[in-house]
Amino acid sequence: MRGAISITGMGILCAIGNNAQQVLVSLQRKQSGIGPMKYLSSIHTDIPVGEIKRSTDEMKAMLGIRREEPVSRTSAMGALAVREALQQAGIKDLSHKRVALISGTTVGVMDVTEQYFERMKTEPELQYLPHSNECGKSTDEIAEFSGLSGARCCTICTACSSALNAMMVGAEMLENDEVDLVIAGGSEPLSRYHLNGFNTLMILDRQQCRPFDETRAGLNLGEGAAFVVLEKDAPNALAYLAGYANRCDAFHQTATSKDGEGAFLAMSGALKMAGLQPQDIQYINAHGTGTPDNDASESAAFRRVFGEAVPPMSSTKSYTGHTTSAAGAVETVICLLAMQNGFIPASLGWSHPIPGGVIPSLGCSGVNLEYVLCNSFGFGGNDSSLILSKHRLETQSPSLASEDGIRIAARQMVDNVEQLPLLKDYLSPMDTRRMSTLMKASLLSAFLALKEAGLEHPDAIITATSRGMLELSTQFLEDISANHEELLKPTLFMQSTHNTIGSAIAIRTQCHGYNITYSQGEQSAFWAQRDARIRLRKGQAKNVLVCAFDEELSEGKTAVFRAESTIYTLD
Repeated sequence: MRGAISITGMGILCAIGNNAQQVLVSLQRKQSGIGPMKYLSSIHTDIPVGEIKRSTDEMKAMLGIRREEPVSRTSAMGALAVREALQQAGIKDLSHKRVALISGTTVGVMDVTEQYFERMKTEPELQYLPHSNECGKSTDEIAEFSGLSGARCCTICTACSSALNAMMVGAEMLENDEVDLVIAGGSEPLSRYHLNGFNTLMILDRQQCRPFDETRAGLNLGEGAAFVVLEKDAPNALAYLAGYANRCDAFHQTATSKDGEGAFLAMSGALKMAGLQPQDIQYINAHGTGTPDNDASESAAFRRVFGEAVPPMSSTKSYTGHTTSAAGAVETVICLLAMQNGFIPASLGWSHPIPGGVIPSLGCSGVNLEYVLCNSFGFGGNDSSLILSKHRLETQSPSLASEDGIRIAARQMVDNVEQLPLLKDYLSPMDTRRMSTLMKASLLSAFLALKEAGLEHPDAIITATSRGMLELSTQFLEDISANHEELLKPTLFMQSTHNTIGSAIAIRTQCHGYNITYSQGEQSAFWAQRDARIRLRKGQAKNVLVCAFDEELSEGKTAVFRAESTIYTLD
């Protein structure tokens, strides 16, 4: 039997509350937090957002941080949510515990970078730019500001599924006895960077979003942070993390497949791990962004898993906005509140059913929720599902095989532009014409490694990067500044997320398996290799592709890049 992964504390900040109690009241009163932007400075004032109701300076004051110190909202929100979670769990002394902080984010400290972007070019004391894409910096700051300075820090960057994946990584660490306690979740602020990015994709609604409604026109961006305390076999559990799974849709970088393959595989995998049947689920917190693609695809996946008996389902993004990388944790806390207080959150704004789609719940109270499913899907088809249980489940877990049989089946490195013409053997010029140099190098290294190993596609893909697609991110910042947030290129944004490369490899090799990206500075490769060994030792993959990539910039141009792909197998 595997030990029960207990949730013993939770903390949250989002558009409908600055703590769990405030969020609960807003949910029960069906009060949305979406409205005009107040703290984010942008020309796009017609776009409604889900902001938390505190300024960065107010949060810094609560954390005892000097006002003049440049601190990201990512770090400030995250630290406050972690503090609340630890307080509820009744944890005061961590000095004798092995602790890990696992956080999901995509923009990291970008909100600070964009504030100082122009001045950074001439004022050395404001050199925050080198850290702009180091998402691990925000996790390190959350640990510092919340009193977790001795914790092992890990950052997951899989776009909008990041926080849910962070909880999965944390649960496995506990199960494998690597740590005694985990604080896992995610934090994401609103920034001009991703507001304009989503705007270039033309998927932002100028009204309050209406998930699963026939008239839906897009999503509302939100911000927030949420973390849960995970312990093994704890007596004071709020609920249990019963099952989870991550799979890849392997369809498109921003769109979803019509049959919802990735979502179907993730939900099915979570049910299998929990030892439950579809009819056991009593509520689904859907990813439910309100975009035409997502809601139709997720509905199709629901039908494939549950048939015509889809349990009560709703999207709470009509309350909070889409908190992107934090969404999985924000919505897990909402699920916990619903389980504790016996209600199903309403899908606000819904009135017109999608032909053939699933009708969301308008809310109800007085229900007993034993098993709840929470979905979180990200760019590149990075789809994750998690099942919460009110009671401990006695489920079997495969024992870990020995590491002795793990070997490297292939390794290929690309670090010179003279190697890139070899990509023509795998992709057409049309496929590569808009790719950055680092994207081309990473794909080429992966294709060459797969060829050396004699594989058509890997069973799992794990990527590691310190700074992600730094060249493209810098170009997008330059465009935002030069063009005053207008006439921006969607390609720059689409390829700038840290998990772009892992997704691109999956799409081009049709790998629907496990897919995750780590970005924790110099430790990124360590976390990726650790994860690869676990997939193999658990028997969840016969081979794993690990791709490590990074680049350095000089005067706005790519100076040095390196992409290395390694195939690990277990004999």
